[in-house]
Amino acid sequence: MSPRLLPLAMMLLLTACAGGDYRPVSDAAVKVGAPYRVRGTTYVPAADPTYDMLGLASWYGSESGRRTANGERFRPGGVSAAHTTLPLPSYVEVTALDTGRRILVRVNDRGPFAGRGRILDLSRGAAEALGARGRGVVPVRVRVVSPSERDRARLRRGKAARELPPVDEATRANLRAQLRASGL
Repeated sequence: MSPRLLPLAMMLLLTACAGGDYRPVSDAAVKVGAPYRVRGTTYVPAADPTYDMLGLASWYGSESGRRTANGERFRPGGVSAAHTTLPLPSYVEVTALDTGRRILVRVNDRGPFAGRGRILDLSRGAAEALGARGRGVVPVRVRVVSPSERDRARLRRGKAARELPPVDEATRANLRAQLRASGL
C-alpha cells in the first residue's frame, strides 16, 4: 500500500470499528421535529426561547452507545439530557431546588416518558454534576439559555461547562413553594 494512502486506510478502519451510523456532535442543524405520540400522549416539539419550567428530573445511563434522537452516540458520562419538546440540540440551565446547585446541559435526546411531573432526563454525567445521581428523581427548574461558544464546545465534547454560582435559599424556597402549589 502506498504510504500516502495509509492515513486514509486507517481512518476508514477506525470508522468501521466505531459501529453504527451516528451523526457527529454538532449544533447544526437544529431539529425541531414533527409531533409524535408515546404511551397515549402526543408531544409537539417547538422552539421556545422563553422556556422556564419547574418539575422533576430523573437520570438515565444504561443506553451507552445507542443513538440519541438527533442521531448522536449517547455518552452516559457526558453532560446531556432528554426533553420531550425542545429543539435538538438545545441548551438549558438546570437548578436543583433542594441544593441550589446549577449546571448547563445540552439537550440532544427525547424523553422523559415515565413519571408524573418529570420534565427532564439527565445523563449520568449531568446527574453527577448536579449532585442528583444518588437520589433518582429531584425537583428542578429548567430554563433555556444561550451559553457562550466556549461552554457549548465543552458540552458538545461531553464535558461540564463553567461552574455556575448556586441559587440562594430564599429563591429556592419560593420555587419549591411554586412546585408544591402545582401538585408535585
